[in-house]
Formats: sequence, structure tokens, C-alpha cells
Amino acid sequence: MKPSRDNESYYDEFANWYENERHDGYHAFIDRLESDLILPLSPNKDVLEVGCGTGLILDKIQPVAGRAVGIDLSDGMLEGARKRGLEVYKSDACSLPFEDETFDLVYSFKVLAHVEDIDTALAEMSRVTRPGGKLVLEFYNRASLRYAAKRLAGPGKISKKTDEGAVFTRWDTKESIVERLPKELVPVDWAGVRVLTPSAGFHRVPGLASLLQRAETKARDHQWLRFLGGFLVIVLEKRST
Repeated sequence: MKPSRDNESYYDEFANWYENERHDGYHAFIDRLESDLILPLSPNKDVLEVGCGTGLILDKIQPVAGRAVGIDLSDGMLEGARKRGLEVYKSDACSLPFEDETFDLVYSFKVLAHVEDIDTALAEMSRVTRPGGKLVLEFYNRASLRYAAKRLAGPGKISKKTDEGAVFTRWDTKESIVERLPKELVPVDWAGVRVLTPSAGFHRVPGLASLLQRAETKARDHQWLRFLGGFLVIVLEKRST
């Protein structure tokens, strides 16, 4: 089904609800799994988050990075990030407002699946990365329990009147991700976030939540389980061309 509205207005509306359940439980755990992939790569580096939202992850990176910058297309999301004192700019992923080779590390979580012109976004993120730098990019994974659960349950609500079906969403495979990479970006690692959790509601069950978190932490970097993550993360290195 064709999305009913543009991404900017969708995320402006989502911003009003975005942090309602993100400071504990399932969402905080997923943010921790993701930020733990970025933190070891960030000390004293110039870092860019593409699609920073209200800055929940960027706020964890900023204290260790040399410079931590975020972009987002939603004024509503950026308002939350600015309240955290973060350096953020309004932009979409396909037209980054930075000079070539500005950053040592570029990362993006839960955003690229909603960028229809993904090839342009990948080229832009590569352009602003220095040779030898890293990109950590997350995609929605068709080969996952999360995909199956979404197909069965349908789109979730993001406000009283709008659900996830209102925004463009693409589900990739490992192979389709690799095929579309710019030639200068070389895969060096993978991770899988939310491998074993079909629905976020399982993390609200007493006892089960702690078991799931331990299992998900191990599965994220497991040799083959990681490729079943609902959020599939590829780590890339930019080589000189």
C-alpha cells in the first residue's frame, strides 16, 4: 500500500509519543544493544548519526566522541535532541549538509528502511565519511521473526490517529544490502538486533523479559543467529578508490 503522507510530517507527529516508553523496558534495551555497537568506535572521533530522532543514542555517544553530530528531517524530533544540548541539524539522509570526508564514523538506526531513495542515501553517507572510517547501518530484515510478526499483526500505532502504515517501509535481505553498496564501502562485520523476540510485548512479561535480554545480547553477535535479527546491522569500512 502506498504511504499516505510524507516522512517529515509522519515523524513530527510521532515525536509527541516517541519517548513515552523509551526509557526502560524493551525500547531502552534495544537502544542499548545498538549504542553498544557504536561506543567502542567513537572515542575521540568525529561522529554523525543519520536520523538521530530525539537524541537518545547520540546523547550516549557525545561524551566520548571528539564531535558528535546528528541530523533528522523532523522538527519535532530535533526539538527533543536540542533540549539535550546536542549538535543537530535539519536534513534528510539523501542530502547531508556536510563537506566531503568530514566524519570518522557514520551510523544510522531504524531510519534507512524508511528512505525510499536508499542508493542516494548510501552514497551521501559514504561521501561524508573519511577514507578508513566506519559506517554502521541498520536495515529491516525480511528473514526475521519481526518481519513475520509484523505481517501477522499489522502496523502499530504511533499516535491516536496514525499507524506505521503511513510511512514508506522497505524490508531487505543480507544479499540485497550488499548488492547496493557503493564500491568503496567494504563489509567488515554484521550484527543482529532483536533476533529472538517476535513481539515487544514479550518484554513486559515478568521473568521472561530478563531471560530474553540475556538471550538477545548473545544472539546479536552470534556467528549465524545475528543474520536473523529483525534489525540487521552491517559494519562497513570506507576504502580509498
